[in-house]
Amino acid sequence: MRPLLLALLTAFSLGLSAAGKPNVVIILADDLGYGDLGCYGHPTIKTPHLDQMAAEGLRFTQFYSAAEVCTPSRAALMTGRYPVRSGMAHNQFRVLRAISTGGLPASEITLAQSLKDAGYATGIIGKWHLGVWANNQPQHHPLAHGFDFHFGLMHSNDMNPTAGNPPKANALVAQDPAWWNAALYRGRELLEPRTDQTQLTKRYAEEAVKFIGANKDKPFFLYLPHTFPHTPLFASERFKGKSPRGIYGDVLAELDWNVGEVLKALKDNGVADNTLVFFTSDNGPWTLMGAETGGSAGLLKDGKGSTWEGGMRVPGIAWWPGKIKPGVTDNVATMMDLFPTAAKLAGAKIPNDRPMDGTDLSPLLLEERAVDRGLFCYYRGEKLYAARLGDWKIHFITQAGYNDNKPQVHDWFWVQIPVGPLTFNRRT
Repeated sequence: MRPLLLALLTAFSLGLSAAGKPNVVIILADDLGYGDLGCYGHPTIKTPHLDQMAAEGLRFTQFYSAAEVCTPSRAALMTGRYPVRSGMAHNQFRVLRAISTGGLPASEITLAQSLKDAGYATGIIGKWHLGVWANNQPQHHPLAHGFDFHFGLMHSNDMNPTAGNPPKANALVAQDPAWWNAALYRGRELLEPRTDQTQLTKRYAEEAVKFIGANKDKPFFLYLPHTFPHTPLFASERFKGKSPRGIYGDVLAELDWNVGEVLKALKDNGVADNTLVFFTSDNGPWTLMGAETGGSAGLLKDGKGSTWEGGMRVPGIAWWPGKIKPGVTDNVATMMDLFPTAAKLAGAKIPNDRPMDGTDLSPLLLEERAVDRGLFCYYRGEKLYAARLGDWKIHFITQAGYNDNKPQVHDWFWVQIPVGPLTFNRRT
């Protein structure tokens, strides 16, 4: 009896230990604007699942990406550090291309690696964009950066077009999937050199549901970086042509459905109450694409590629049933904060041998206590364009490539309205 009792107690102890480690799911949209969701005020785009997630969780009004374009923002999310620290901000184009030879350095410690070392199953489903496997560089693959499972694209869906003329004058709004060579991988295996992008959001949902079901009995980290609404835009037949906002609205409706499938899988597998889900975007909307395929930053100025608020302030929604009290917060937070927050909740190690730029948000999420993250820097590439401290933001450079030597200071609430060089007309 004694050995059996000891075995039962050991199993029970292990079960408690596993249950004490919350699952972590980070869902990242690509080029989604601050004003693109129903819960952020869009009048025609319908996002019922994200709206419900926001109603049941904590919606941020001042959540920031750490960069204004894809690659550096994803590096910041994965490492909890400004991308200038990892060398992921100095690329000529500020993003990795299909022919790029660089990638996230092996010396960087990712959130996936930290959680894996803490006993988590780790999976990425979607767009990586931190190194290109097609050039046979295993050190840049997500499986070399802490992920056990990978399914998705290695870079943006517009980076390897077929030679010749696109179906439309502007290749980025071409709606012919056959013209785009978006290679789909499962791990290091090339599944499809030219995947059907109309099926990507659906397939990401299917893979996410499988991953959750396969790992429901142990702690897991699921990173779901979507391909869309980065152009070119594609939606499946179920959603195509249904939104009054056109193809952009169709794409967001399907992305919203995908989020709903993930939340449903967490509930169906009995792990929703032990899972932190965070939804955000890698940067602001690609407004240069125009009304047809570009998104909206709402009332914020500018979009992707800019260090104005519209380029880096993005939706942020935290959901954890029974743990996060429903509400809205104006506490400043950034995607770099997700690393220390998740690591703290998981009991994982946070690197102490290098500067870390994220702040633990768990007091805000779980105890409704304000978190002061201090200075936030707005980089464009390696240059510091702006900085924010408390309610104040100063712009050192207001147009790419130019510096008029007249810094502009703003109260954050009036971020679109210059108040003059170094004058402080604070809103009262």
